[in-house]
Amino acid sequence: MLRDGRVAVVHRPHRQDWTLPKGKLEPGEDDLAAAVREVCEETGWLAEPGGDLGTVEYTTPDGRPKSVRWYRMRAVQRVAEPTADVDEVRWVDAGEARALLTYDLDREVLARAGL
Repeated sequence: MLRDGRVAVVHRPHRQDWTLPKGKLEPGEDDLAAAVREVCEETGWLAEPGGDLGTVEYTTPDGRPKSVRWYRMRAVQRVAEPTADVDEVRWVDAGEARALLTYDLDREVLARAGL
């Protein structure tokens, strides 16, 4: 998600990682609705979705397969505090985001977004 040309990255204390905001689908929810909801939950910002950046598939640390559909998003308005799963949100330029992110797959998403 972008705001003033900066990227939102979140720190998850239970995983001790820095990642892009993402989550999982709720029953009956489509990929786009889940992406908007999860970004809001993890950052506290309502986002306006833009272009589809495709899907990334990986295996979670506990061995489960996961698939995440990514969208380019623009932060519109701060509406809440992040959920307890996130203890810090940073808005950084793309270079700092690449250096801070824990996972190469998140860096791939930035590249897909042209960042």
